[in-house]
This record gives sequence, structure tokens and C-alpha cells, in this order.
Amino acid sequence: MRSGEALGAPPVVEDRYRLLVDAITDYAIYMLDTDGRVTSWNAGAQRFKGYEPSEILGEHFSRFYTDRDREVGTPARALRVAAEEGRFEQEGWRVRKDGTEFWAHVIIDPVRSPTGELVGYAKITRDLTERKLAEESLRRSQEQFRLLVEGVTDYAIYMLDPSGKVSSWNPGAARIKGYMPDEIVGEHFSRFYTDEDRATGEPAKALETAARVGRFEKEAWRVRKDGSRFMAHVVIDAIRDSDGEVIGFAKVTRDVTERMESQRALEEAREALFQSQKMEAVGQLTGGIAHDFNNLLMAVLGSLELVRKRVPYDPRITPLIDNAMQGAQRGAVLTQRMLAFARKQELKMEVVDVPSLVRGLMNFLDRTIGPSIEVNMRFPGNLLRAHTDPYQLEAALMNLAVNARDAMPRGGSITISARPERVKTHPTLAPGDYIQLVVADTGDGMDEATLARATEPFFTTKGVGKGTGLGLSMVHGLAAQSGGWLTMKSRPGVGTQVELWLPVIAGAASHVPTGECDRPAETGRRLRILAVDDDSLVLTNTAAMLDDLGHEVIVASSGKEGLEALRSRPDIDLVISDEVMPNMTGSQFAQAIRRDHPELPVIITSGYADVAPEETNPDIPRLAKPFGQGDLAEYVRDATEPTVPA
Repeated sequence: MRSGEALGAPPVVEDRYRLLVDAITDYAIYMLDTDGRVTSWNAGAQRFKGYEPSEILGEHFSRFYTDRDREVGTPARALRVAAEEGRFEQEGWRVRKDGTEFWAHVIIDPVRSPTGELVGYAKITRDLTERKLAEESLRRSQEQFRLLVEGVTDYAIYMLDPSGKVSSWNPGAARIKGYMPDEIVGEHFSRFYTDEDRATGEPAKALETAARVGRFEKEAWRVRKDGSRFMAHVVIDAIRDSDGEVIGFAKVTRDVTERMESQRALEEAREALFQSQKMEAVGQLTGGIAHDFNNLLMAVLGSLELVRKRVPYDPRITPLIDNAMQGAQRGAVLTQRMLAFARKQELKMEVVDVPSLVRGLMNFLDRTIGPSIEVNMRFPGNLLRAHTDPYQLEAALMNLAVNARDAMPRGGSITISARPERVKTHPTLAPGDYIQLVVADTGDGMDEATLARATEPFFTTKGVGKGTGLGLSMVHGLAAQSGGWLTMKSRPGVGTQVELWLPVIAGAASHVPTGECDRPAETGRRLRILAVDDDSLVLTNTAAMLDDLGHEVIVASSGKEGLEALRSRPDIDLVISDEVMPNMTGSQFAQAIRRDHPELPVIITSGYADVAPEETNPDIPRLAKPFGQGDLAEYVRDATEPTVPA
């Protein structure tokens, strides 16, 4: 019996149905009897299953199933479900005639007679291999993307829904922000923002920008779970559906705090280098000016001193000479400060007992500071001795004390203290033992901006005409030339603390300045002295002072001329030479003298410590400019008189 007859369909209608089914090529539509054998076969079944009707009619439909499906009884179960439930539907792998597999969508419907008797099955199969492969490719791609996102720990990569709530969370987000997925999924992303940003509506602005232009990017502070802040580079991209509607946001956050700190450190280093170069340039300029000014003061002071000696007292003239000498001496102090800042002053490095030096200054400090300010000293016992210039250290302490006094117009206290310090690693100091000499006051103090500029040359907070702005620069220069360091701490209304770090030398005899300034002006015998200086004013002044002391003076304006004078005058008893001269420095001149006249004493005069260490000879005395006639006389005496054993 044909299937149409079983259903009771008229022959004409049956023919139309057959024509319709045979014309379909995208679907396999065929009939099975109650045992599952094929009883009809359309063109669609032939096209993608590969069997001709003569090859498949009467065969069991299980041959379309894979071996594994047949082993578990899938064909029989499909017919049973169709018969019992009225329909079987499934997707799975099926097998073509040539043995290749394709992905099929299968529907099996039971066919019953008008009396309800099961007479067979109608089976429709569609080849969905392309869709299956596309879905599989998409699944693999999604899985790879998921593994990629899950494997990223340096970036927080997560999704937001349209309202801004977190819908996914990768390990990078957990590492950077501190939340586990179960703690943050479903929460609003605004909790990562600072209170200030939330108050100004930054989270909403970010989503609005991403939705409007497609992307939002910014670097700003964000907050971790523990409340700590980090600098984040944030990118938010809008995710849209096929209709262009925003269905969420992809958010990528990177912790760039370390990069920001590195950038800031680099900028600070560049600024420090710029400041260093600027200060070096100012120092070079200052040192050069001070050197030339020293020579001028040398001529002025020396000439005034000789005039003062030779002119009888006149109430109309002598006070003016004294006043001029005082002005020139103040200029000399200013020059020394400029050279100290430029680190080009001549230091007489000695071993100094700091507590004894400060105690020796106390009377002078009390008179200088005034009765409204109390000066205290605090020194531990057995403090090691410092290695520095004692006279320059006295001047530095006086500068610091005067600065402290000026910061306390209503009175207060100054405390000078010291303590030993051992340095292992330091950006400025070499490893070793130091004395930390501290001058602290209870004055007005300084704000951060003023403190940052305090040691700059010519910077002062005092009124016009009340300060040169070189006091702290001089102290800073002394510390640097001594191999130490200067640092300052201050706060408005609290006071200022200046720390002067000086290297120490253990077990050496110390020196304490006596404060005596009057030196003998006589040397005892007439000497033949060669005076050498490229500055004619200084040379004339030095020769005049030596002549006034009773010596015969031969002059030369360069080291070359000096050597020629020595060849023509082998009876010269002493050479006094300037240090800074063109073509040949004083130290080089002294070395040349030593080669031919090893016993001839030499004195170097200079106020400018810019000589290569290999050129200097510690055995040659160095007289600092500007010097008076008494200083000159003492150096001449010490250089020419034989040392008497004690």
C-alpha cells in the first residue's frame, strides 16, 4: 500500500504533494515504515546524503547515523520518541554515502491512519554543517578570547552593562583592584573612583562620552578595595548591537603608578640637573667676579694701609682713610662669601675641636646677637674632631647666628649642638664618620618655597640693603669644599634648623682659632724678594708693602718673566707669586723654580681655589687675598727664617 493510500488522500492531491516534495532540494524529506526502512526519497535527500533512490529504498535509516550513535541505540530511540511523544527533534552528526559526516537538524513525525494506527514516519533532515562550523569557529574564538582575557594579569579587563554595573571580571582586575569576582560582579563601577571624582560625576561622564563618541580614555587616580590609590590609564569602549544600540561597555584599566613615579623622578632629576647647571654657571661667574674684585681690594686695602701709616694724623683726613679701609674690608668679606659660594675660596684645612671653637665664639656671639636672644650649646663628650677651615667655620657659625637673630625680632633662643654620625650610603656624602653641627632657632621659620631657595646666591628675605643673600651660600660652599653637606629644615612659626655635616679625623691634634688679628710687621733682615703678578695694581701694591717693610723688591708680570729674573738675579731670597695668571699658574711657576732652585722659598697668593690638585704642593704656603701688610710680613718671616727645634 502506498503512503498516500494509507492516509486516504485523493490521487490528484497525492501527485501534487509528491511533485512538491521532489522539488525541494535544501531538505531531505522521506518516509520510513514502522521498522525504520526508507520507503520514499526526494531530490534533497539525494543531494546531500548521496544515495540514489534505487540504492536506499528498503534500507534501514540507521545507516545515516555514526557508528557511535548506532552503538548506543540512537536510531531506535528516535523512532520510539516520535511514536510515543508525537515528535522527535535533534541536531547531530550524520553520515553521507561517501563516509563524510555533516551536521544535521532532524525532525521525525509519526504517520498514522485515520483510525490512529501507526503506519510509518515522516523524516525531514537539513544540512547545517556550515552553520555548525561557523558556530564552532565562533565558540573556539570566544574560548580563545576568554583564555586570553583570563590570562592577562597586567590589565584589568571587564565588561559593564549599560547602567555601569560590572558583568565580568578578569584576574588582572582582581590583582590590580583587589576585588574577587563574587565581590564585584553586579556592583557599579563608580566604586573604583575617588570621592572627589564621584562628587563631580566623573563615572557618568565617562560612560556618556563612550556612548556618544564610541570611546573614553583618561589617566586619573582610582581606588583599590583596601582604600589605597593608584594612577590608572583607563579606556572605555561602547559595545553596540546590530541596530546600533549600546548594550554595554568594555573597560580596560592599567596601573601606571610606577610609570608615573618614574616619570616624576626623571623630571625631578632633570630639574635638579638644570638647577645644578644653573648654579654651576652662576658659581663660575661669581668666582670670576670675586677673583677680579679681590685683586682690586688688594690694591685698595694695601694702598690705604700704607697711606694710613705715612700720613700724620689729621682729623679731617685720617677718619676718611679709616672709613675707606672699613668699606674695603667689608668688600673683602663679601668677596670671601662669593668665593665660598663658588667653592673657589682658599681653605686652610685643619683638625678642629668644634666644641672648643664654639665656646671661644660665645662672648662675641653674645655681643653680636643681643640680650633678647638666648644662645645655648649642647655637645656630647669625646666628640671627634672635624676636618675643615676653622676661620671659615667661625664665619659660617656667625652667619647662621645672625640669620637666626634676624628671624626672631621678638626674641627667642639659638641652640648650637653637635653629634657624631656614621654614613654608609648617601647621595652626596662619602661613606665614613661625620660631625653633624646643628644651629637651631625658635624664629619665624620658612615656608617650602622660601626654604627651597634659601641657599641660592643673592636670595634674601631681608630688606633692601640689609643682606647680600650670600651668607647661606657661603656656608653651603664651606660644607661642600670640606667634603661635607648642608641641609635645612624649617616650618613657618616653628623655626629653622641648619645642619652642617663635616668629615672627622680621629686621633689628631686640634686647632682652635685664637681670634688674634694683629701680626708683627717686621721680619728682622733685608731680603731680595721677587714679586710676580699679572695685575699691575696688585703688583704695585705688593711691592710697595714689601718695600715699606725694608726689603728690596724685583717685580715680574708673568711666570716667564719671573724665571728670566731668577736667571739674572741668582741672589734672590724669596719669591711671592700670584696663583691665577695666564699661560703659567703660580703652582706651575713654583714647580719650575723647584727644578732649578730647590732651596728657594716660594709663597703663593690667591683668593681663588681653582687649581688642579696635581699642580698644588702642600709644602708651599698660600696667602689668601686680600691680605694686609701684617699678614704679608708674617708669611715672609715664616718662609725665610730657619725653624728652631723645640
